[in-house]
Amino acid sequence: MFARLREKTNGFTVTPEQFTKIAFVGVLMLTLIVATGSGVRLTDSGLGCPDWPRCYGKAYPPADLNSILEFGNRVLSGLVGLGTFLVAFAAMRRRPYRRDLALLAWFLPLGAMIQAVLGALSVESELKYEWVMAHFTGSMIIAIAGVALIWRSMHEPGSRPRSDDKLAVWSIRGLVVFTAAAWISGMATTAAGPHAGGNPGEVDRWEPRGGDSLEWVVHRHGRVADVLGILAVGVWLLLWRRKASRELRLNSTIFVVLVGIQGLIGSIQWNQQLPAELVWLHVIFGTLCWISALWFACVAGRLRPADEREEARSDYERTPLSAL
Repeated sequence: MFARLREKTNGFTVTPEQFTKIAFVGVLMLTLIVATGSGVRLTDSGLGCPDWPRCYGKAYPPADLNSILEFGNRVLSGLVGLGTFLVAFAAMRRRPYRRDLALLAWFLPLGAMIQAVLGALSVESELKYEWVMAHFTGSMIIAIAGVALIWRSMHEPGSRPRSDDKLAVWSIRGLVVFTAAAWISGMATTAAGPHAGGNPGEVDRWEPRGGDSLEWVVHRHGRVADVLGILAVGVWLLLWRRKASRELRLNSTIFVVLVGIQGLIGSIQWNQQLPAELVWLHVIFGTLCWISALWFACVAGRLRPADEREEARSDYERTPLSAL
């Protein structure tokens, strides 16, 4: 049976197209675990199993909804961790082999193992918001490697021409920075709110300004989000005005739409006094915005070296008008 499987898979080798699909599924699973993990927290199920990795000392959860949700998320996390190892294995068996893809792919299981440790520490601390925030941050960092892995697997080294539009490229990179600032301030907002973590009904909040902390943090997060929205629209207009590539303009439109939806959800959830369902949607769309920003930066590409850009500009200026 093993020999037959090896024969059908050509010695367990993976084609470039197959590896791209495997990497995409791996990143999709990592995104899914963010959604399920936030759902566990927002249903006050984070301590449904007070010990780790077992649940009340057993290998299975009791017949309690919170315990089942928490244990189910752990099982899913284990499957995701296994999936990341499969991505890394596929990178080693990809033909032709690429060292850059292998290094990025092995970052995924490494990140999954670190996430498992952070998850255990979150439970042991009874969901202290510091550990919960670190757990979410880990997912956002892993997403960087995941998006880069998919993008690089879709293109051979040096196959894409570098960009000459310095303003557009750096503007898009700036959006990545402000998107990161938005989800970081969003984490702080959650830590100061009713879904910060801790025992059900005994939430341990972050209170930098005492009893007024939540409103203060929300307004700061809102300002960051407002700046992000304005910059997103500004970059969108810039790309259309400069007649950028269709791919770049499409990704800009997708990013603007996601940021707009995220802003709308944020406004509604605040006016509705932060219901768990809307907070959950806010986390999901925040993750999608982050992935979209990372992909947007990949599409923008790398800048051509300054000396080459200067040489191209000089050649253009020396070209007779009749030849233009």
